[in-house]
Amino acid sequence: MEDLLDDKITVHIADDHQILIDGVMAVLGLEKDIEVVGYSLNGNQVLDWFHEHSADVLVLDINMPEVDGIEVLRQFQHYEDVPQVVILSSYDDIKLIKEVLSMGAKGFVPKKSAGEHIVKAIRNVASGDQYFSEEVKEKMMKTLMGKPIQEKGGEGMLINSLTRREYQILKLIAQQYTTKEISEALHISESTVETHRKNLIRKVNVKNSVGLAIFAMKNEII
Repeated sequence: MEDLLDDKITVHIADDHQILIDGVMAVLGLEKDIEVVGYSLNGNQVLDWFHEHSADVLVLDINMPEVDGIEVLRQFQHYEDVPQVVILSSYDDIKLIKEVLSMGAKGFVPKKSAGEHIVKAIRNVASGDQYFSEEVKEKMMKTLMGKPIQEKGGEGMLINSLTRREYQILKLIAQQYTTKEISEALHISESTVETHRKNLIRKVNVKNSVGLAIFAMKNEII
């Protein structure tokens, strides 16, 4: 019989507070499909551990002694095999969120809502999706709503041809929001979202939503 661990999502937790690690481990210990395989109390321990071991998901704090979470993400760029990363932090300002996402993190959950979101975040990023708690999504939306359309590289004229609403929807599509989530975030109907999606595909000259996401990343829209 195969080891049941093979079917589980393996997780490493990194935080400089043992009590938080114990709390997260207690929450994850209730889930049959998740297995905590290690933990670290600082960034150096994280880097050393992943030199010798592997895990599907790393739950990573930003503010740690010796080497912080940002430097861990930076060093991971030199590793051959890296985990999917969920940031679990006391700090959730939009600048930090953007920075860690640009460095490869796939999820962001404030510590104050860890109990509510951490399990779903781990499952989402383990399957290749992104995950943001509701308060993080709200911060991202506020930034999105207030950001002007700017030229980006050689396709600046194309981007400037988009309406503000199209720009907003393009950015949300690239962040893997569903039609329903975009509808709720922008207070428009799902059919309106789909109409904008079709118009974007035509304007940008791609085949599908994946093409839109690639276009958005190429032009630094996210």
